[in-house]
Amino acid sequence: MYIPYEFLGKIFTYLVLFALAGTGIALLLGAYSFKKRRIIFPGFVLFTLYLFYSPSKLLCRFFRIRENLVDDILIDLRNALMLDRFVHTKKNRVVFLPQCMRHPECRARCDPIHGYECKRCGKCDISKIYEAADRYNFKVFIIPGSSFVKKIFKEYRPQSCLGVACYNELAEDMQEVSFIPVQGVLLLRDGCFNTKADVEEIIRKMEMCNV
Repeated sequence: MYIPYEFLGKIFTYLVLFALAGTGIALLLGAYSFKKRRIIFPGFVLFTLYLFYSPSKLLCRFFRIRENLVDDILIDLRNALMLDRFVHTKKNRVVFLPQCMRHPECRARCDPIHGYECKRCGKCDISKIYEAADRYNFKVFIIPGSSFVKKIFKEYRPQSCLGVACYNELAEDMQEVSFIPVQGVLLLRDGCFNTKADVEEIIRKMEMCNV
């Protein structure tokens, strides 16, 4: 059977060029929205940047733009689009914190479903977040990995979610749970140990739901 390799090669080339052009346009629109705080074609930008996530980062690297800009755009747009629904959700609200925020001397037990059970010893910022969560009717989970999110969703069935994570995880995690209102807060200092979060921003987002 005759296979038109030349024709297929042309189609493939056109598709690649089309994808690159769409990704470039999405990056420009997203960067403009991120800088000006004015959202333009958010659906197109989110869909394109998630679909071509790796190529978008390659484009940033090629033009010597910081790769984290892609994550910044995705997180910022998702926060803006879902803020109103997040604020008006009143039941089953959860906060997911990464286990790397724990103090190096943390002795919390890790439950196989709920993650680490904070003893509120006050050695790290997590105890402050727990205190605010009690005031604003949020349930806090300190999770070792994304597999715990699935378990918690299955058992607790959250109706809104506030997540804290690093660049490498937050944009992707927000997409995974975007079937409910979600907000994200980036870690100020990332890594896998003794990380630091913007506690005031986390508390502010919880407080907004009770105004």
